[in-house]
Amino acid sequence: MGRGRQKAKATKQARDMKYFSPATDYTALQRELTGPSGRASNRRTEAPEPVEPDYSEYADKYVEEYGDDGEDGGSRRTG
Repeated sequence: MGRGRQKAKATKQARDMKYFSPATDYTALQRELTGPSGRASNRRTEAPEPVEPDYSEYADKYVEEYGDDGEDGGSRRTG
């Protein structure tokens, strides 16, 4: 007998949550997103690009053992 009442309450709560639309303060949202600098921060573009390491010293070091670039025709596999 209690299951029907419990299900009805759960259904009512689900319906209330589905159709609930709170009042959104867009000016407060804009203030929060802009921050102290006065413009919206875009952290994705501010990150510096990673610097690729210089491998030239390794190329010079192993050129005698493995040959120059593409000298062996690419038949040797490493790793």
